[in-house]
Amino acid sequence: MSLPRRITWLTAAWLSALAVTAQAKAPEGQALAQAAGIPWPAVIAHRGASFDAPESTQASYLLARELGADYLEMDLQRTRDGQLIALHDTNLGRTTDVATKFPEQKDQPVSQFTLAQLKTLDAGSWFNKAYPDRARSAYAGLKILTLDEIIDLADQDPAHRPGLYIETKAPLLFPGIEKDLTAKLIQRGWLTADGHVAPQHRVVLQTFEKSSLTLLNQFMPKVPKVLLLWVGEGSIEPTSKVAYDPASGETKAAYYARQTPRDHAEFERWLDFAKANGAIGTGPSAALTQGGDQSYMDLVQPWMNQMTHAKGLLVHVYTVDDPVDYQKVMDAGVDGIFTNRSSELLKFYHRPASRSVDDILKANGY
Repeated sequence: MSLPRRITWLTAAWLSALAVTAQAKAPEGQALAQAAGIPWPAVIAHRGASFDAPESTQASYLLARELGADYLEMDLQRTRDGQLIALHDTNLGRTTDVATKFPEQKDQPVSQFTLAQLKTLDAGSWFNKAYPDRARSAYAGLKILTLDEIIDLADQDPAHRPGLYIETKAPLLFPGIEKDLTAKLIQRGWLTADGHVAPQHRVVLQTFEKSSLTLLNQFMPKVPKVLLLWVGEGSIEPTSKVAYDPASGETKAAYYARQTPRDHAEFERWLDFAKANGAIGTGPSAALTQGGDQSYMDLVQPWMNQMTHAKGLLVHVYTVDDPVDYQKVMDAGVDGIFTNRSSELLKFYHRPASRSVDDILKANGY
């Protein structure tokens, strides 16, 4: 072989080896995400951009959309008169002025209120009191949103139309909500009549409840679904069933961090259920470096993610806001992150928004 030909052959062989190496090092979940039509790694705006604006309100979802989040995440509930709304808590005390507006009903669940009643509530002022360093006068008076209103927000800007990541929240309180959601998504053109996600849209359905996953798969078998994971009663059986004791002086975050699945087989049992009931992924919790109210069980250990990927399932972890934890969970092998701080996660993924949080909020009247 002549020298030039030998060099050419060696160069080709080297490039081929590089390609094989790169392919071997590609994250396992990336191909799974591509097959499911899901961005990788995914930025899932938890109740919107809820670090910077009141959760599940127009300000929060609009900010998440304009920052460039892949999905607007929400908890779906149903009013007494059958309207689908987004709200995390099953009662209204934490995030509204229900005690002032409806004192006799202040402890009742969302399902006991009509939409007209809910629309009289202030769902923004609580944020200004809880987080004075992030308070904005325009947050006062923000309203609870219907699913229709969130769809309107997602559809408003064709340049960046985020997907919807919808949880059936406490679905046992709302019999038939899975069927209602199906009808609404078809009515609004997010699903086709034969049940596929419409080409210009992205939808992921999520739930902690096994029975709801089964129903979601019954009504929307062609829509991506995620089974959310937890350790405790009604979910993954723990190694220890000792309840949290505040008198011990231990923080809840530390208690949760100690909760682990009974064994590998128990964890695998939940993966198998998810797969058998149409899920394309799981939504496990994370133990956070700094602890806090969002720090739960460490269900994104490398062996867990490897087992999940081996079964053809994605891993979307909740709820992570700190770059040190972004790095930790990505190193462990997750495929997307639920976050209250879309702006920071987008920066971490080298997809920074073209405008700051403050600029976006001010431009939209906040």
